[in-house]
Amino acid sequence: MPTIDLQPVLEGALVRLQPTRAGDWDGMFAAASDPLVWEVHPASDRYKEPVFRRFFDEGLASGGCLTILDRESGMIIGSSRYHGHDPAAGEIEIGWTFLARPYWGGRYNREVKRLMLGHIYGWIDTVVFLVGDTNIRSRRAMEKIGGRLRDEIRVRSDIPHLVYEFRRPALPA
Repeated sequence: MPTIDLQPVLEGALVRLQPTRAGDWDGMFAAASDPLVWEVHPASDRYKEPVFRRFFDEGLASGGCLTILDRESGMIIGSSRYHGHDPAAGEIEIGWTFLARPYWGGRYNREVKRLMLGHIYGWIDTVVFLVGDTNIRSRRAMEKIGGRLRDEIRVRSDIPHLVYEFRRPALPA
């Protein structure tokens, strides 16, 4: 089986996703430095430069981090990641997604997830999203785009996370 491409370039009508590079720091931090972006997130202090620096550096080191750009302006508006490919379970996680506030409301997030899911289904049948149990905004977004809530809790950094699942659609016979 070919190696999974965890850092593709993906383009939609609204966004372009591309591999995150060190040079993305200024634009990414500008998009992330709004405290309201993180207010319901388990890491609610991620708008602070040293905290976001760790997040950014971990993304670079992960080999699966994507920078999200607004196609119209070319500005960095957020990021997302592929993570934790588990061949035995036939699944991978998409997560660590954030968008600058002007891009909230569903359209941009929906397109980012559609592009990432469409790409990874070339290799993987099941994609999971871990959402902090108190992150109501992200839970609603998952439900809005069709995520199925598993009867499972995973703990990450001492925080309980709900698991939402997406399965590759069956091809018509």
